[in-house]
Amino acid sequence: MKLLKLFIITTSFAFLFSSAKKLPDYTCKEIVHKSLKAIKEVKSLKYHLKITERSKKGSKFNFYESAVKFQKKPRQIYLYIKGIELLWLEGKNNGKAYVKPNSFPYINLNLDPMGDLMRQDQHHTLNEMGYDYLASVIEYAANKMGDKFDETFSLDGEESKNNRQCYKVSINNKDFGYTNYTVGENESITSIARKLYVSEYMIVEKNKKFKDYFDILKKGQVIQVPTWYCKTVTMYIDKFYMLPISVKITDDVGLFEEYNYFFLQVNPKFDEAEFTKDYKDYKF
Repeated sequence: MKLLKLFIITTSFAFLFSSAKKLPDYTCKEIVHKSLKAIKEVKSLKYHLKITERSKKGSKFNFYESAVKFQKKPRQIYLYIKGIELLWLEGKNNGKAYVKPNSFPYINLNLDPMGDLMRQDQHHTLNEMGYDYLASVIEYAANKMGDKFDETFSLDGEESKNNRQCYKVSINNKDFGYTNYTVGENESITSIARKLYVSEYMIVEKNKKFKDYFDILKKGQVIQVPTWYCKTVTMYIDKFYMLPISVKITDDVGLFEEYNYFFLQVNPKFDEAEFTKDYKDYKF
């Protein structure tokens, strides 16, 4: 009888512990700061990227997929997008990217990453490749909230995303909206967006008189700018790498942009030839 009672007590405790909800490894703030630290420590990346971006030209959304090789110092980027190859090397080719198109004129091009041909209806440029730009926006929001961090950032548990175990972090900017901004001396849509840590695409979208990023602004001109980069962010942070592998961003209209990373390799060692036009696997 004593043995039976001991068995019941032991199994009862085991059941209680096994059925208890698993406590998170870290707080939301700790996870965000660990992720920001991991981003700063990135030296190189290799991944497959799926992009969804809201379009203001015709179709509701644009969809892109690319295979990416990224090196931070010196900054070097190789992209493969459905037959199109792109190579950008810091300090080379007068700042232009080498581009091999998969359509007419079928000759290699040298294009400005900030120019109209490369930007078109896209939200970002080569300058925002990698994680550093995202990190600057997240860090700015965290610093702006200060002691009210937990009013905006929340940890929503752990989930599998893109075949990786992740922390799910949400950011909810309850006071997201638009405000008037008076243009200063020699400011552009992009320089204003960078100064305020907001999206220049959102500025163009909100101010209907703007055709694109290249509209010339005049000192004293009043435009509408977002109060935050976005209204909400749903971010899945890989538990092993502590890097975001899925980022979904909304504004007052709905889905604004979403980025999903697959087959992520962190700090791979590239052959020097992989950032040259003559690499054996490229067709420049």
